[in-house]
Amino acid sequence: MFNKAILVGRLCNDPELRYTPSGVAVANFRLAVDRQFTNPQGERETDFIDIVAWRQDAEFAANYLTKGRLVLVDGRIQVRNWTTQDGQRRRNVEVVADRVRGLDRPREGQAGAEAGAEAGAGAGAGAGAGAGAATEGEAPEAPVDDERAPDPWADQ
Repeated sequence: MFNKAILVGRLCNDPELRYTPSGVAVANFRLAVDRQFTNPQGERETDFIDIVAWRQDAEFAANYLTKGRLVLVDGRIQVRNWTTQDGQRRRNVEVVADRVRGLDRPREGQAGAEAGAEAGAGAGAGAGAGAGAATEGEAPEAPVDDERAPDPWADQ
């Protein structure tokens, strides 16, 4: 059997960092991932995928990634089933991250140390110089860079 998920998308919210009773870091966040095809109206649909990161990846995500950042998540799909106190069955599908990497540079106004710390963590920051300004309801421009973006799997 093989269970592997590789996603590239934008963070929908800042990662939420917590610790287990034994002190292990765990972060939860949601990733917006565009589908490769368009719907009959010619628009791309977006999937919103829950991510769970543990240990160093959880701390990295919470400390250096913020809403709107372009992120690569490499992990596995996990399905959790449970019954609520009132007897309703619930199900949640999420990706448990084996690796979390930032693929873009922080936008202006974010912590200046963020880019240096991310590069030091081997995060592959450098897909371009930050996104251009966008008005409300308009997608930001793609970063423009004369050099190719570094391979996010190069540190293997």
